[in-house]
Amino acid sequence: MATPRRRELPLPALAAFLLLLLLLAGRAAADDASSDDRGHDASPGCNNKFQLVKVKNWVNGTQGTTVIGLSARFGSPLPRTVDEAHRTFAALTSPPDLCSNSTSKLTNSIALAARGGCPFTAKAEFAQAAGAAGLVILNDDEELYKMVCGDNDTSLNVTIPVVMVPHSAGKNLKDLLDHGARVEMQLYSPNRPVVDLSACFLWLMAVGTIVCASLWSEFVACEQIDEHYNQLTRQPGPNSGTNNTQDKEILEITAKGAGVFVIVASVFLLLLFYFMSSWVAWLLIVLFCIGGVEGMHVCLVTIISRIFKGWGNNTVQLPFYGEVLALSVGIVPSCTVFAILWAVYRHSSFAWIGQDILGICLMITVLQMAHLPNIRVASALLSAAFVYDIFWVFISPLIFHESVMIAVASGDSSGEAIPMLLRIPRFFDPWGGYDMIGFGDIIFPGLLVAFSYRFDRAGKKGILNGYFLWLTVGYAVGLFLTYLALFLMDGHGQPALLYLVPCTLGVIVVLGWIRGELPHLWNYGRRPENSVGEVSIVI
Repeated sequence: MATPRRRELPLPALAAFLLLLLLLAGRAAADDASSDDRGHDASPGCNNKFQLVKVKNWVNGTQGTTVIGLSARFGSPLPRTVDEAHRTFAALTSPPDLCSNSTSKLTNSIALAARGGCPFTAKAEFAQAAGAAGLVILNDDEELYKMVCGDNDTSLNVTIPVVMVPHSAGKNLKDLLDHGARVEMQLYSPNRPVVDLSACFLWLMAVGTIVCASLWSEFVACEQIDEHYNQLTRQPGPNSGTNNTQDKEILEITAKGAGVFVIVASVFLLLLFYFMSSWVAWLLIVLFCIGGVEGMHVCLVTIISRIFKGWGNNTVQLPFYGEVLALSVGIVPSCTVFAILWAVYRHSSFAWIGQDILGICLMITVLQMAHLPNIRVASALLSAAFVYDIFWVFISPLIFHESVMIAVASGDSSGEAIPMLLRIPRFFDPWGGYDMIGFGDIIFPGLLVAFSYRFDRAGKKGILNGYFLWLTVGYAVGLFLTYLALFLMDGHGQPALLYLVPCTLGVIVVLGWIRGELPHLWNYGRRPENSVGEVSIVI
């Protein structure tokens, strides 16, 4: 059996290697608007919870596109089902901003008023005085604004629903009414399910990826696949004077590299925050496709060679490239076509399937290639990632007026987003959207879980007296706590490593201390400098 060659990853290469993996580590999130304003002190008549609102509309009897709005802190609550909502005619107000008594007829109609000129509560009171059945504020921006009460609104008595809609939707409705169209509207706010099955599937995907990557080399890959880890690299020919079975190279992360990682990753994150554009997003999409193709190729070659014995040893000569595995000749083009099709149709409703397949294959390959040597390095890396995650999700809004991590993860204004995450649609949610988790939230704890499995194998430990089972359970619990926090925080993006690091690194440290094995875990795998078989790279 070939002995893996350890290749220490130097500082700049380590930061570059881990950067894209951690960019979305802080965002286990749901891509919808937040539904509450935690910073506002509720007062009588102004203590409603913010709710997303479905605004159905009909133009001259023909149903149009449903608009998503946001309810106000004040006003009557909206019905929860479409059957309970009344279909009501819409009317423009005069004056348009409704900052004085309306001269247009609003009785039993939904009033449409422009934002600005006076407080939202004043508009609502004027609409209610004119007999309107509801008020829709036409925003001057696409991003919905939370309509709260002023300091003087201590005895507010608004009994009609008040909703804001985005600028484009409001302008369309206003233009239709200006041209004499007959517009009807229906306002309701359906409940979101407490437990979303999509989040359960995403939880299984994340845990399953880590378990699969940890067990991959023993239960999926053969010894010959370990020896031909990089199947597409040139193979030594029969007359080259070298053995055909190359040693597998491992990128070993160092404590020094983990130490400077936070600074380098933070600089890249800030560059993306200030200079994010469609071409930058496209560059990241291309890099994701390249990594996904390589990951998918490695996984397929490994699986096929495991099923069909001997196929992994067949090689062919290619012009300008030399000797490569025969399997790669057929698999690489297929993987490339798969990635290109995903990139072309990445905005379609089914694109998440291709993105998840490419992402899972990429993460399995990365976890085979990169190893943590011991708990000392793991503590440095995961602690740095822990601080990085919390700062750029929770603390950065105090400095940059918004969460830098979430802003970068959301992509640019053109709709392009960074693809380094797993996502799955909310099939049973009336609001739709996706549940997502960044690659970093899987790979960084996954490096530690994979180390625990290698440690258990080397020490011939059983399932219960080892560490792999308990770290896997710890990761599963940490991810569950992440989604629980996401639910309790009304959909605000969460730094997942805030929960995952204590539930993985904390578990192995505490368990090792209780068993008296912490010194061995801390210094495991440390070799004298210039030891035989170690390959170092200096940049």
